[in-house]
Amino acid sequence: MSDLDVSVVICVYTEDRWEDILAAVASVRAQSRPALETLLVVDHNPTLLERLTKEYKETADVRVLANAGPRGLSAGRNTGIAASRGEVLAFLDDDAVAERDWLRRFMEAYTDPRVMAVGGRTMPIWASGRRPAWFPEEFDWVVGCTYRGLPPGRVRVRNVLGGNASFRRTAFDAAGGFATGIGRDGDKRPLGCEETELCIRLSRARPDAVLLIDDRAVIHHRVPAAREHFGYFRARAYAEGLSKALVARSVGADKGLESERRYTTRVLPAGVARGLRDAVLARPGGAGRAGAIVAGVLTATGGYVVGSVRARRGGATFSVVEIEGGSDD
Repeated sequence: MSDLDVSVVICVYTEDRWEDILAAVASVRAQSRPALETLLVVDHNPTLLERLTKEYKETADVRVLANAGPRGLSAGRNTGIAASRGEVLAFLDDDAVAERDWLRRFMEAYTDPRVMAVGGRTMPIWASGRRPAWFPEEFDWVVGCTYRGLPPGRVRVRNVLGGNASFRRTAFDAAGGFATGIGRDGDKRPLGCEETELCIRLSRARPDAVLLIDDRAVIHHRVPAAREHFGYFRARAYAEGLSKALVARSVGADKGLESERRYTTRVLPAGVARGLRDAVLARPGGAGRAGAIVAGVLTATGGYVVGSVRARRGGATFSVVEIEGGSDD
């Protein structure tokens, strides 16, 4: 296993997730492979910043700091990267808990100096206690989780998924930080793809870079009740289309849509077929899952078209910042 130090960054923005934040930090502090530090980056919420500062004032391995950039998840992550001391940076969502060997699995891969990023497997915790019958596993990315169609084991990928991921610090030296203007911003329209854009940029800056997903690096991600409804499903699919258009505009459609082509031509048709088969066999939710896949594809495509038009007109942009500070501070 790699003997590199690892810092964990958790970006937070609302007191509504207070108990989730405490649980996320506790899961990091209970790791079988300890982190050097956990950084809680608060996104322009002075009340939450003060409360967390008091909560962890006597906890040496937890640091609380304010997002030093514009509002949003990307700038929060960049703030954490700049302030951290570890040679590897791991990112955990504020409404997720990591299994005990999460960091251990990440760090095993960094014995290979070519490895620049390692992601893991994110499992949903449904607020209702069970997956909605109509909700297809192929679309679990809608709720920030690992979706059906990703290859099992430890495999090379184009990009990792940001809520359960790690990067070697030198990856940010080579490629810069997360792009602002493309990712999440609190409870606003659920845009994404900032980690996709970063990973493609990294692979261009370092063509020898190896990016992996290890499905043994597991976290459990809370899915609130509001996200179990079709309205959110549709909104998130549309936002994904908007985001993918920005990424494709930046890095080109070949790279920007490379993984998506396989997903839409192989994984999704198989999912529709399974749903229709289940419907014929009178299994619950089969027709709903098939219909949701079709609706999701059409909605995401619509978002992509709108996003492409906006990008061409210059109405949607994002920027990449260099990361200052870091382990030498």
